[in-house]
Amino acid sequence: MIRINLLPVKAVQRKEKLRGQLVVLGLSLVLAGAGCAAAYASIVSKIEAENEAIDRTQNELNQLRRTLGEVAQYKKLQGEVEAKLGVLAQLKEARSGPVKLLDELSNALPERLWLTSFRETGGNVTMSGIGLNEKTVAEFLRNLEASPYYRNVELRVIEQITQGDQRLHKFDLTCRVAGAPAPPPASQPGRNPQRPPARR
Repeated sequence: MIRINLLPVKAVQRKEKLRGQLVVLGLSLVLAGAGCAAAYASIVSKIEAENEAIDRTQNELNQLRRTLGEVAQYKKLQGEVEAKLGVLAQLKEARSGPVKLLDELSNALPERLWLTSFRETGGNVTMSGIGLNEKTVAEFLRNLEASPYYRNVELRVIEQITQGDQRLHKFDLTCRVAGAPAPPPASQPGRNPQRPPARR
């Protein structure tokens, strides 16, 4: 009987099988490594995109802070300018106040009435003048009362005088400048009530 030794054949088969397994294992490792590399690259790309988005957001926030700072500075400057303009307006009004008073007084003067004195102290005005008759003086009082610059117009004295052969009426009146602070009332107990203006 002939006997054949199969051990070398089995050994070769085992080597081939082991080689195939090693090849499969190597391919699996390569594929796994490629997959891990792709996943890593994707993660890195996402991280870079997120970092870029964070940088853009930070830049926008910085720009917004600068803009808000400029707006706050603008509002501060605007407030300072408005305050200065208000002061200038007050100074202009204070300078033009006497001019307006005299201009309004000139418009209130009727024909045939002349002022002999005009005094203004602390908002209190005292005037003296001469009119053709009582009607002319009354017209002057009405004009002053209708003016926005004078108030509390009160005739203190009116009397008839003669200049040459002309009979005229001399008068004194008081009033207050509109907008001027009123003086404190004088408290004098037992004071007699004020008499109406005397006429002659």
